[in-house]
Amino acid sequence: MEFFFIFKFLLLLLITLSLLPFTEPATCNTTDQELITKAFSSVSNFNFSSFNTTKKTCPNPAITQIKLPSRNLTGLISWVFLKNLSELQTIDLSSNSLQGSIPGSFWSMPSLLEVNLAMNQLGGNVGSEVSYIQVLNLSSNRFTNSVHLSKFSNLKTLDLSRNVLKYLPLGIESLKNIEYLNLSSCNISGNAKSISSLQSLEYLDLSDNKLNGSIPSLSNLKFLNVSLNNFTGEVSSEKFNKFGKSAFIQAGNFNTSEIPKILVPSHSNHPPVKHQIQHKPTVQNHKTKKPKLSNKVIILISAISSGVLFLLFMVILCVYRRRRMVKRKKWVISKPSQFPIKIEKSGPYSFETESRTWIADIKEPSSAPVLMFEKPLMNLTFMDLIAATSHFGKESQLTEGRSGPVYRAVLPGELHVVIKVLEKFKDVEHDEAVAMFVDISRIRHPNLLPLSGYCIAGKEKLLLYEFMSNGDLHRWLHELPTGEPNVEDWSSDTWDDPNGAYNEPHNSSLDPKGWRTRHRILVGIARGLAYLHHAGSKPIIHNHLVPSNVLLSEDFEPRIADFGLHEDDVIGSTEADVYCFGVVLIELLTGKQCSDEIVDWVRRLVKEGQGDKALDPRLKLCDESQSEMVESLRVGYLCTAESPLKRPTMQQVVGLLKDINPGIEF
Repeated sequence: MEFFFIFKFLLLLLITLSLLPFTEPATCNTTDQELITKAFSSVSNFNFSSFNTTKKTCPNPAITQIKLPSRNLTGLISWVFLKNLSELQTIDLSSNSLQGSIPGSFWSMPSLLEVNLAMNQLGGNVGSEVSYIQVLNLSSNRFTNSVHLSKFSNLKTLDLSRNVLKYLPLGIESLKNIEYLNLSSCNISGNAKSISSLQSLEYLDLSDNKLNGSIPSLSNLKFLNVSLNNFTGEVSSEKFNKFGKSAFIQAGNFNTSEIPKILVPSHSNHPPVKHQIQHKPTVQNHKTKKPKLSNKVIILISAISSGVLFLLFMVILCVYRRRRMVKRKKWVISKPSQFPIKIEKSGPYSFETESRTWIADIKEPSSAPVLMFEKPLMNLTFMDLIAATSHFGKESQLTEGRSGPVYRAVLPGELHVVIKVLEKFKDVEHDEAVAMFVDISRIRHPNLLPLSGYCIAGKEKLLLYEFMSNGDLHRWLHELPTGEPNVEDWSSDTWDDPNGAYNEPHNSSLDPKGWRTRHRILVGIARGLAYLHHAGSKPIIHNHLVPSNVLLSEDFEPRIADFGLHEDDVIGSTEADVYCFGVVLIELLTGKQCSDEIVDWVRRLVKEGQGDKALDPRLKLCDESQSEMVESLRVGYLCTAESPLKRPTMQQVVGLLKDINPGIEF
């Protein structure tokens, strides 16, 4: 009876409210759209239609989030207008080319909880007023030591990596709720003692700095990277085993014999390890959302119990979707979107990289067409390539290859490509270049990376390849953590780059510890190279088979890149390619970056019947797999024979590798 009385009372209350004059909520009559337009008035490529907030029932709604990552935005934002967005909770302007200084008052917006401004050219003061922000990513910008964190007590995630801080941020000891902290590659000097008070930390990356003193002692850490520093003191074997040797590469001098000395070629050749927290703290809204009543909703409400059941269903659905997202790939590739751009001056057009300047000697960028082999009806020009790479800017550049710079872009139609500039081929005549590109495009095999298209702009030749989601073999083998991977990746590529910069997503179910995975990759590389050597009437010589030229597809099938490009000053042979394959095989089985000394060492061990001593210690070995790996090393021994005449053909290599494990289907 009591429940029935309460139910009747609530129902009468709803009916009474429905009879009241309907008024438009205050949040539907804001000036937020006008403020957004003013804030981005000096930003190129900004398009307000990206928000799509206008509705018939709510013509001027409050803007709660600004998400414009990878939109090729350039210019200056008027932050004072954004500060007046009273409902703004999330802002994501990452991976653009925004410039200027952010005022200190911006961080104190009461509603603001998440800020991601990574990969821009921003600077300014941080922390002059009380802030409620819980997630803050300012990585890869131009912030200096004017970062004060004493008033950011709500922070749970903080990424300041790849800035020029020089010192630990002031007030860092005040971050009592921090769970994720990344200060890598910030040129920080001094002692890291203040970090020891952050006992809630689960993820800490201090790599590639100049920190000294003792390594911070934190009991709840799940990930640690202090490599490339000047730390001293002692590190227990327990800590070394917990975080792996990659966490302590050139970290300093430690007073213990339990930790083996870990060497890398040089400080400059070891790129900073970049990580993404695996369990990003949930952002709790500290502002209660106002319920929105409408006539339709009131008419449909016949019983409160129905509403409660619906809400429960929605909560369960949200939890389910969140869990599914966690199980997806740990590295989310941010896909740049392109908007029409205007180039006021006429050509020639010059584009700068860190080591060179290349010039497209044409009057109009639209006069140089892009020819796509698989999609010949696509109407693309050099102008589209400029737009997709933000004027071939540094934020789109992946690496500097042997032949020239390499860029990443998403062309119209969500076509994700890599654009390679062939600086060494400037003197090749137009018709000769076209004939060469057409010939390369006809070479098709599951283990070869096909040429998707090309563009000739003056003397510059640009090649377009399919973008490979799992990066290259060099990075997969050497640069990923030995534990569960959590590397973000969207910044670079290692086509010809010996430093291995193709930082892209990695399939966690196929990790470097698996012998089956490595064997499958070896067979795939051998099949691709055998196709080049034996499929046609004349062998195609690769001339530069290295791990960074072996890319890994989404299903981890290896694909050989950079074949078919004829350089007049390079004379190769199939026997030389076989030797290069043998070196790749040795590197894949030993886990060591190969040199002449490593090859000689492995060959000596194999000859003495001790090949098992050369195997990668990260591999989980059993008697059967160990014998298979030693047998594979013997194949590498044959391929690297001093006399070219004693080396097997790639067809024979494919047969030898498949016979090692005939039960596996390829």
